[in-house]
Amino acid sequence: MREHLLAVDVGTGSARAGVFDLSGRQLARCVVPISVHQPLPKHMEQDSEEIWAAVCSAVKSALAESGISADEILALGFDATCSLVVRDRDGRPLSVSETRSPNLDTILWMDHRALEETEYCNAIADPLLERFGGRLSVEMQIPKLLWLKRHRADLWAESAQIFDLCDFLTWRATGSEKRSHSALASKWGYMPEAPGGPPIDYYRKVGLGDVMERAGLPPLSEQPGQAIGCLSRTSAAELGLDEQCLVAPGLIDAYAGTVGLFAAGERPNVTLDAEAVLIAGTSSCIVRLSSEPVSGTGCWGAFRDAAIAGLWLTEAGQSASGAFLDHIVTQHPAGGIPMKARHRAILDGIAECLASEGPDFGLPISVLPDLHGTRSPVSDPMLTGTIAGLDLDRSERSLLRLYWRSCVALACSIRHIIDHQPRRAGAPRQLLLAGGLADHPLLAQLYADATGCDVFVPIDCDAVLLGCALHAAVAAGAFSTSAEAGSRMRYAMKHFPPSPKRQQALARDHALLLAMMRHREELATLASPQGRTPDAVSLAI
Repeated sequence: MREHLLAVDVGTGSARAGVFDLSGRQLARCVVPISVHQPLPKHMEQDSEEIWAAVCSAVKSALAESGISADEILALGFDATCSLVVRDRDGRPLSVSETRSPNLDTILWMDHRALEETEYCNAIADPLLERFGGRLSVEMQIPKLLWLKRHRADLWAESAQIFDLCDFLTWRATGSEKRSHSALASKWGYMPEAPGGPPIDYYRKVGLGDVMERAGLPPLSEQPGQAIGCLSRTSAAELGLDEQCLVAPGLIDAYAGTVGLFAAGERPNVTLDAEAVLIAGTSSCIVRLSSEPVSGTGCWGAFRDAAIAGLWLTEAGQSASGAFLDHIVTQHPAGGIPMKARHRAILDGIAECLASEGPDFGLPISVLPDLHGTRSPVSDPMLTGTIAGLDLDRSERSLLRLYWRSCVALACSIRHIIDHQPRRAGAPRQLLLAGGLADHPLLAQLYADATGCDVFVPIDCDAVLLGCALHAAVAAGAFSTSAEAGSRMRYAMKHFPPSPKRQQALARDHALLLAMMRHREELATLASPQGRTPDAVSLAI
């Protein structure tokens, strides 16, 4: 009997695989690191062959740890970052790197090389832009594709298959050219309801009239709830599985987390407009689900069926959160290597300081955390961050102070984004939290205090992997809907209610964040050759 599921989550720096049974119990989990290459400023690249090898290694190890045999796996699901993989007509990698390194065929989601192309795309009037808050993000695929065509004509002429990373993984696993609605609607501009078609007119307007051929794009996206196909003989051997294993359509990683939290997390029942999902990892994504489409400035969407069939999804977020904290650790003299254990040790030290010194610990340091631009309330990759209140202290205590004030700024920024979401989205009272920044109770409590929401965090459950597994179970026919699957794969969550005492201190910290935004605008005015502020800056305050 095939009563087990495999889920694979490919993040920025690792591939994770998990084995689950149909009750949602995680039997094993394995993590394999993936390299990130940065040969030039703003250029961030990966090797899809290394990614696939990491996936295979993680799957084999998780399967071995679980004690489950290949013929017990019903279905395999993939989710991934919205990175771009480029291949030729024979499926061979094409280098996207200015170094011409042959293995670097993947533009990482956080690559910002296509800044000019993004501005060009946003200057062309089209209804498509309304689905992306009025502006495409440099992280999305249309600007990246235009950069490839403009700057790498040789590569563009050779390309025949260009994938969102989650679709590359399902193609590699099955050989099928079907592409998921999750990626095509939210990152490629396909129509928002599954199955959706491509925005041909907009592609032509921006100079991508031949992108259907060059990227091998399908006429319609693949809707959730049905399998892409079975594993090919080659991929089954590489993964240590068999050819009867079904493969679900891919998911954007944050949307897999949304599925896991929303469908299976145990918490009080509230209406859709009273709840939000926060996936806080390398970047942070705030996801809202609704029965009707909700859109507005600083939001991506609405897209129906991008996570859960029948529901509309709207996304906002921060371009860098975990990546920002990694940067703080790396740059500080007392920091070290920003591994998970190092972050946990820092947070444990901060907790001791807060217990003895109170909520003012870390002042007068104030942080504006936009070191990699912003997604919301406006999409502006050119915005930068600021740290005020530094001194010459190089000690561990200095690191704790700076790290904590950076965490506070990230949490206040999440409140700022939620405050600027469309009124139709509603004011959330519950925040479902997952990702790397959910691993420490200090941060879960911080998000509760900063937003005023009751925060719920999974207990002993990787919500992203479980969401990917749940999605695969529905696609394989084990359950008829995500709601049915969620009722069977239920897991407990820990509740972090907001503290009124800490909320008072964080009201001050939120005011500091807004003041720093105003100061950034003033500095931008003074520094601008024309003596005026860039249009997007004032909208973010």
